[in-house]
Formats: sequence, C-alpha cells, structure tokens
Amino acid sequence: MIMRLKSLELLGFKSFAKKTSLEFESSITAVVGPNGSGKSNVVESLRFVLGEQSIKSMRGKAGVDLIFKGSKSLPKASRASATIFFDNKDKVFKLENEVGEKINLNYDTISISREVFSDGLNKYSLNGTEVRLKDIVTLLSTVNIGSSGHHIISQGEADRILNASPKDRREMIEDALGLKIYQYKIKESERKLDRTATNMKEVSLLRKEIAPHLNFLRKQVEKLEKAKELKIELLDIYREYLKRETEYLNTQNTSFVQEKNKINEELIIVSTKIKQIEDTTVSIENPKLTEVKNLEKKIYDIRSLKGEIDRKLGRVEGMIEMEERRLHVAPKEEKHENVVLSYKEAEEFVLEMNNFIDDAINSSDVYEIHSILNRIKESLNKISPAHSANTTTVSVENNSREEFEKLQKTREEIVSELHKMQEEEEKLKSSLDNLKSEIEKENFENQEIQRTRFELSVRKQELISRLSTLAIKEENFVRLNTSFEDQIREGSIFLGPDILSYKNFEITSEESRDIQEERRKKIERIKMKLEDAGLGGSTEVLKEFEEVSERDAFLAKEMEDLSTSIVSLRSLMMDLKEKIDIEFKSGIQKINKEFQEFFSLMFGGGSAFLTVIAQQKKNKDEDYDGGSDENIVFEHGIEISVSLPHKKVKELHALSGGERSLTSIALLFAMSQVNPPPFLVLDETDAALDEANSRKYGDMLEKLSKSSQLIVVTHNRETMSRAGVLYGVTVGSDGASKLLSVKFEEAAQIAK
Repeated sequence: MIMRLKSLELLGFKSFAKKTSLEFESSITAVVGPNGSGKSNVVESLRFVLGEQSIKSMRGKAGVDLIFKGSKSLPKASRASATIFFDNKDKVFKLENEVGEKINLNYDTISISREVFSDGLNKYSLNGTEVRLKDIVTLLSTVNIGSSGHHIISQGEADRILNASPKDRREMIEDALGLKIYQYKIKESERKLDRTATNMKEVSLLRKEIAPHLNFLRKQVEKLEKAKELKIELLDIYREYLKRETEYLNTQNTSFVQEKNKINEELIIVSTKIKQIEDTTVSIENPKLTEVKNLEKKIYDIRSLKGEIDRKLGRVEGMIEMEERRLHVAPKEEKHENVVLSYKEAEEFVLEMNNFIDDAINSSDVYEIHSILNRIKESLNKISPAHSANTTTVSVENNSREEFEKLQKTREEIVSELHKMQEEEEKLKSSLDNLKSEIEKENFENQEIQRTRFELSVRKQELISRLSTLAIKEENFVRLNTSFEDQIREGSIFLGPDILSYKNFEITSEESRDIQEERRKKIERIKMKLEDAGLGGSTEVLKEFEEVSERDAFLAKEMEDLSTSIVSLRSLMMDLKEKIDIEFKSGIQKINKEFQEFFSLMFGGGSAFLTVIAQQKKNKDEDYDGGSDENIVFEHGIEISVSLPHKKVKELHALSGGERSLTSIALLFAMSQVNPPPFLVLDETDAALDEANSRKYGDMLEKLSKSSQLIVVTHNRETMSRAGVLYGVTVGSDGASKLLSVKFEEAAQIAK
C-alpha cells in the first residue's frame, strides 16, 4: 500500500498557535491526550483543509472561531492555516478545467492549503497557487475523498449513517464508492443546461427582435437585386458615354487652344500692318489737306465779301437811277393844293422808302447814310407842295447833279473792287484746283495702300469676330466639362468606384454627337429608375442587411449549438446517471459482502445488508421555451437491514447504543473497503466499546490499514497498541497545544 498521506502542518488553528507538523509514516497513527488538550482539533483541521463548509461541525460559529485567540503569554493570531501533503509519485491526482481539459499536475507531492482570516475570508491554495474550493473538491474526488465526510468519523457521529435519511445515506455511499465525481459532473451539466436554456431564451428573443427589421431589409435587398441589371446596364452605357465624352472634350480643348493661338498670332500681324499703314498715311496727307482747307476758307471769305459788294453796287445803281429820273423831270409851276397819288404810285413810293431805309441800316458809311437821308427827304418833298414851295428849283437841280456824280463815282469804285476780288478768287481757285489735282494724284498713287488697309481692317474684324465666337464655344466647353464632372459624381453615387472603369474602355468607331446625346438621355432615364428602386443608398442597405443577416445567422448557429449542447448535456447526464446506477448497484453488492463480514466479526454472527428503495417525488420540469410540466419521479434511497445473532431484533431503532455503534462502524469499514480512501480518520469511535469488542475493533483496524492509512484519536489502550506511531497532545505553559511523538518500533528496540 502506498502511504498517500505524508504530513499535516498547522499554524494558528484553534489551540495550535505555533507551527505544528504531524508526519504520517505508519499505516496506523494514534493521537492521544487528556480531555481539552486539543487532540480533536487535529481531526477538525483535517476537515478544515479538505474543504468543510460547516463551521458548526468544527465546533465554531464563524471562521474567526478557528483562529487562535491568544493566551497570557501568546498574542492573538491574525489567521489560521492548515496544509496537508499527499504523495503523488504515481500521478494519481487529476484535475480538469471547465471545458474538460486536463490540467497538468506533474508534482511528486501535492499540497493543499486553506487559510481563514479574521474577517472570515477563506483562501485555498494548490501547491502554492490560489484556486477555488470547487477545484479542491474535484481534485480530492479523484482519490475517493468526498465532501460527505465518510472518511472522517468523529466522536458521537459514528452512527450518523444509521440516523441519516435513505436519500442522505445513498449520497454517503455514493461518496464512499467514488461516484461523487459523477454527481459533480451531473450537477455541473444541470447548471450548464440551465444556462444554456437561459441563453436559448435570450437568443430566441434577440432573433424575434431583429426578425421584422431583417424582413424589411430582405425586401429592400430583393428590390436591389431586381435593380442590379439596371445597374449593370448603366455601367456599360456610362463607360462608353464618359469615354467618348472624354475624347470629345480633349479634342475640343486641343482644337480651341490651337485655333485661339493661330487667330491671336494672325491678329498681331494684321494689327501691326494696319498700324504701319496708318502711320505712313497720316504723315503724307495731313499737310496738303490743311492747305486745301485754308484755300477753301479764303475763297469762301472772298465770295462772302463779293456778295456784300454786289448788294452795295445794286443799291448804288438804284440810287443812280433815281437821280437820273429826278434830273429828267423839272417842275413847271407851283401849286399849293393837295397832291393826289394813285395806288400804284403810293405802292412804288413806299417800296422806294423801304429800300432807302434798308440801305441806310446795312451801310456803315456815314456819308452814304447822309446821302440816303437826303434822298428820302427829297422824295417826301415830292408829295408835299407846301414844303416844296419853300425851296427853289435851282437848288434842287444842283444838289441832284452833285449827288448823281458822287453815286457814279462810287459805282466805279465798287466795280473796280469787284474786279480785283474776282481776280483774287480766280487765282485762289486755280491754286485749289492744282492742289486737289495733286491730292488726287497722290490718292491714286496710295490707292493700293488704302485698299490693303481696308482689307487688313476687314480681316482684323473677322479675326476679332472669330475670337468672340470662339469665346462662346469655350463657354459651352466649360459647361460641357462641368456637366461631365457632374456625371462622374452622380454616377459614383449609383456605381461607386466602378464608374472610373470608363478610363479603360476602348472606342472602335466614330459617331455623331446626336447619338451621344441620346446615350446621355438614356443614362438619365436609368438613373431615375434606380432612384425609384431605392438604389441610391444601396451600399448602406446591403451593408446593414449583411450585418443583420450575419447577426441572425450567428444567432441561428448559436441556437443550433445550444440545442446541440442541450442534447449533448442531456445525453451526458443520462450516461452519467446510468453509470452511477450501474456502479452504485455493483458497489452495493460489494459493500453488502464486506458489511456482512465486518458485522459477523463484530457480533459473532448475524446478518446485515443494504437495500435500495424507491420513493415518489413530484418534479417540475421546465423546458427552455418557458413551458412547464409537473410529473412524478422516483428517488432512490438506502435502507439498512440487520439481524443480531441469538436475537430477533431487526429494526435499527431497537438496537442498543453499543450495538448501533458497532453496526455503524462495521458499515463504514465495509464502505471504505470497497473503494478505499487514502486515509480514514476515527475520532474516539471506540469510546463505547468494552474490552472484548475493543479487541475486535483493533482487528478491524489492522485489516483496514492494509488499504487505507488510519488516523485514530483514542483513549483505548487496545487501539493504541495497534498504532505504529503515537502522538501525544498536551497543553504547554503558554496555553497552546504541543505534540510529543513515539514510534513503537524504536521504543521496542530501546526497551530491549
């Protein structure tokens, strides 16, 4: 037998204030000492380190009650700790994580530690690494150390299995048979099943929540699928349209630049030539034209002056005519009666007076004005006989003659002056004609220059007009280029980056702009259809549909996985329950065999056996959809049947205290023999035995020690005699428990 349990270390645990170590080198180790020395604290420390959660079973109310409270000479401890060491050279200890993967425990020695602090906090460690209580329980279950405590039997609890209910009794036996690990797995599977069912509800709710939106998006995507053909068609038309438009715009731009440069170059040349001709023409024409203007002005002035002299000559000749008429008509007699004039004579008189007055007004010669006034006076005297009577005929005649001569002289002077002016005019006209002839000759000579100038001016105007027309075309080109860029932007909304694939499109033939315009109109019609189909935001819709679909598919897959997990967990639970059932029945048979032997040994005969019974129980089974169904299940328990020799007693409650103790010990020993734990702890289980039964008890200890290490707390000498190592517990002067050890083999050698 492998000595699995190696040692136990205590520090601050109850009465063990200082570090205390117990070595388990013998198959039977006895712990003795007077009452109150603390020997039962050793058993409780084993319960503590192996994960016992009931503080009451360790004679306390809270975790702080397990900590050394101090004495007169020793201070109060801040924590209590216990560490147990196991031999693991054969690597019998196993541990798995939550997903069933094995954790490497490649240690020759396994140490399990538990600490409790003054605030009640517990800490578990495995080979110095902090772990959970669950890990400790799982680890111990692999070596048949369960949580039911069947391997630790304390004073007064020897018949606990007899007093337990059939269900609790079954759990204790399952623990002893090493089936607790399967129970843990079943409970873990049940917890996983509950979590899985909860997760399925949540996933189902999530799928129900996104289902309406997913259906809406699916319909939108169906519309988008129907619009895909339009989109493909649009891309094909767009590629050719944009490629042809690009080439057209490039050609137009090149043509505009070349034509504009050509026109500007020619315009510079024409303007330069016109400037040269204008400069030359101005330098030749200006002097003679000025001279022509001066001669024409002089001729005009002479003609104006001649006109005035002609008018003056006319007046003088009129006056001469009057004087001649006056001289030829002499007065014959004087009459003082009134003069009677005919209408014609009166009209002539008035006309004559007006002419005289006009001459006087227009004349600037005082002498001439004086002469006119005298003639007016004489004319008036002709129609006034009374006044004429006052003048003599001789005087009239003399004055008229003088006046007549003066007038003739004036006429001659005027005629002479007119003749001079006429000569001057003829001279100026001759000069003017000569000058004009020269100018006409020069104009004739410069006719080619003027014609060239005219032609250049016309050409310049044509070039300017072509530039204006070209500017209009350039404005149209800018609009076309802007429209082209707009087409690309609009196309990118519908087609995304694919719109730029037009750059790789190849044109194999030329066509008219009308066809290109029809192609543009077709593009607009398709875009309108796509907008009606809602393809404008297709990228966002498709992306959202993909995301929601992926989410739904993920949830569906998770539902499938959860369903599979439920099936797998239920299958696992069924397998585990079946395995437990099979091993439990097999274990019961083995236990009954051992139970009968131990019982016969203890009582010198009789019979004892275990029976599996079924009890009805109502169970509410809930499925993951929230439904529930109440059904009746059968819960299996264990009944103990005994028959004492020489007695008719068969019921447990009819047994005496000693008989109950021997029966429970026989059953516990039988259980330990079927699936032996590494060690058994017996805390004064022999207290009620007499001397004869003590020997039988000692025989059973020796038999048990072949399969398990025994730690026996006892006052019985017979029991002590069966131990290989004896630990004595006493209370020192400092108020703390101390250990004294004796090895019987060494003591026997010393005694010899």
